[in-house]
Amino acid sequence: MQLTHVTSAGGGQLAVREAGPTEAPPVVLIHGWAQSGAVWDLPDFHTYAVDLRGHGLSDDFGDYRDSAQWAADLKAVLDHTGPATVVGWSYGGLVITDYLRVHGTRNITGLVLVGAITEIGRDRPGGATGPVMRAALPAAIEDDDAMREFQAKLAPHLPVETVGQLTATALKVPPRVRGELFRRDVNSADVLAAVDVPTLVVHGKSDEVVAPSAADYALANIPGAQVSWYDDTAHAPFLERPAEFARDLARIAR
Repeated sequence: MQLTHVTSAGGGQLAVREAGPTEAPPVVLIHGWAQSGAVWDLPDFHTYAVDLRGHGLSDDFGDYRDSAQWAADLKAVLDHTGPATVVGWSYGGLVITDYLRVHGTRNITGLVLVGAITEIGRDRPGGATGPVMRAALPAAIEDDDAMREFQAKLAPHLPVETVGQLTATALKVPPRVRGELFRRDVNSADVLAAVDVPTLVVHGKSDEVVAPSAADYALANIPGAQVSWYDDTAHAPFLERPAEFARDLARIAR
């Protein structure tokens, strides 16, 4: 793994973890709320796993409520990587949507939305949450014990060691950052309707963090989008069903 940094608008530094064979398809990976690029392990692909602003090894900077700044972050990564398939897990789907709103599909060859939201705000169907997420908020923003409980329930069948790693990463994200990510109101129907690259929606049928109806929303709005539903799978298909996920990703990443 090679760690590099790219500079976003405003001068903030974003950490990018590059791994995998250079001859393999390039894939940019965007993690979810209170996680980092370290969550990904896809050895068959040439991956660039970004740490979002305020997360992992990236700087804490800028306005977390401004879609244009999130778009600038992903642009900085794609300017570094060149054209790539972009994968967004959970909140990462919203970051992708922010980018699409400003830049369209420039430098994006394909999209994979994994347990993802594409909107946020009260009654936004593309941001529909499940009972585990609703129970965690707002306590998990400030309360580390509530965050520990949320991580344990995110994907209940993950190994204890993996849950421990997820929890340790989450607790390093400052409460201010944890909270700012939710203080947004974003409607994305028109943005999704303009997507013109191959798109795959991956969602666990047992996801209780992001409701499966959020996947239905993306499918209904993105032209030609395909879907892969995972039985007996919660909020982290790429960790719960890694071989199946790698096969699905290979359908889009070329």
